[in-house]
Amino acid sequence: MAASSLSGKVALITGASSGIGAATAALFSKLGASLALTGRKEDNLQKIGQKCSEGNGEKPLLVPGDLAKEEDIKKVFDKTVEHYGKLNILVNCAGIIELGSIETTSLQQYDKIFNVNVRSIYYLTMLAVPYLVKSQGNIVNVSSVNGIRSFPNVLAYNMSKTALDQFTRCVALELAPKQVRVNSVNPGVIITELQKRGGLDEEAYAKFLERSRETHAMGRPGEPDEVANAIAFLASDNSSFVTGASIPVDGGRHAMCPR
Repeated sequence: MAASSLSGKVALITGASSGIGAATAALFSKLGASLALTGRKEDNLQKIGQKCSEGNGEKPLLVPGDLAKEEDIKKVFDKTVEHYGKLNILVNCAGIIELGSIETTSLQQYDKIFNVNVRSIYYLTMLAVPYLVKSQGNIVNVSSVNGIRSFPNVLAYNMSKTALDQFTRCVALELAPKQVRVNSVNPGVIITELQKRGGLDEEAYAKFLERSRETHAMGRPGEPDEVANAIAFLASDNSSFVTGASIPVDGGRHAMCPR
């Protein structure tokens, strides 16, 4: 990918304070993008912002916020367009996971996960679309292999990611006549803090990563940078004829079956 492939583009990245979002922010800065970054953890966001400044010499706009709150979503978006005056790329990376089967889940858990993983993206995309139409920009949603395949004991999370994949396809068709592309990436197990925040302790997480050697065809979990590279491809002009796609970045997990 050419180093200038995102030069002159303004990108808003959610979930940028850790994991895939942080890796995407760092890569986008190296590729020349002007960044607006949001995340819940302000300290982490400041560290990522500093790293991005070193990437291209431009200080990103940092807007801490909780995307479970409607007013925070509006604040993040308004500050972005107020600061830059335009928007070319929206990367919806923020997401949460919790353990729960139909026997152990609750409506509270369902609402919590859907508010962040689906509703916040629905709202932020609504706000962003007029600006993306003007710039003929694009959207990249960070979904999961859980949106493609079924797994027990993370019921609400699975449902939220399937909803996000359908959202990606529908909005892609709605905006294609206006030359706005909408795609998603579907990561497998990636080494981030996601699962720990979702309820796994250190011992359970270590077992989970070890098990990933068997559940991924390539024999390992992935790294945030590997997902960020796919996001950068979809966000750049290198994917100018790609829309409505859900691209697995999962070491082949989506293609596997028990045998």
